[in-house]
Amino acid sequence: MPTSFNQSVIDEFRANEGKVGGPFEGGDLLLLTTTGARSGVSRTTPLGYVRHGDSLLVVGSNLGGPRHPGWYHNLLARPVVQVEVGTRSFEALAVPAEGDRRAELFAHVVRAEPGYGDYQAGTSRVLPVVVLERAEPEGWKGPGEVRTLADKLMEVHTWLRGQLRQVRAEVEAHFAARAARQGPSAPPVLPGLGLRIRQRCLAFCQALEFHHSSEDGHLFPGIARHHPHLTGVFARLDDEHRTIARIQGELAALLAGIVIADPQRFHAELEEMSSRLNAHLDYEEEALLPLLADVPWPPDVPKG
Repeated sequence: MPTSFNQSVIDEFRANEGKVGGPFEGGDLLLLTTTGARSGVSRTTPLGYVRHGDSLLVVGSNLGGPRHPGWYHNLLARPVVQVEVGTRSFEALAVPAEGDRRAELFAHVVRAEPGYGDYQAGTSRVLPVVVLERAEPEGWKGPGEVRTLADKLMEVHTWLRGQLRQVRAEVEAHFAARAARQGPSAPPVLPGLGLRIRQRCLAFCQALEFHHSSEDGHLFPGIARHHPHLTGVFARLDDEHRTIARIQGELAALLAGIVIADPQRFHAELEEMSSRLNAHLDYEEEALLPLLADVPWPPDVPKG
């Protein structure tokens, strides 16, 4: 689809509370904003969708073309996406389905929108089915009303802790499924759970990296100008950020090998990494919350 056509659909969608005419008239349409896997540039694509429970399903049909669409490659690299449906906008975690689950969901899509079956019949590639789930971890509850920068820091930390708990819960589910499928005639573990863990781990690691970049580039230098006696605190936080970056890499490598991992050793390594990540968040809160309690959020914008 030409970029100019995409943009006209996006403009019409946003101007008319999610309703558009032309080939999309009367259909279920959303706007999916992904971040370029290489460029880091945000790109918005109008896509048809099908509901499945509390989730939304989108298909990488590319009109039955021979290659997966660009937005699919982007969400594999950067799984946290922005979704617009009607007048609502929210962050979502994009998880491609695999194996039996992909077949089940694709059948559900085709029952709702038979055209996707025609697209699949016209290409040798397997059309990806992507589940868009709200990015907030299960049971998410933020710190309440965000009025200060301290509140905002706690909101970010609460989200990060929730994502880490979710990774650990899905690891438990993975090993439980693997144990239930042991035996010479048992089918292999469903690969989709491993991919789900990978996507959530990427979301956690990328959010933590962005959080630290914002602190190192903007927050810490601003505070240090007014509190020079805290130079040692910021030096320690800087060291911790380098350590945490290394742990993030170790965590990603650990989860990449989950399919063949020894459960006992895997659990021990995951718990050790989780403890270090949580200890870092605890220290940040101890060092920074008192300094940020009187700083308004969002920041006051000077009047021109």
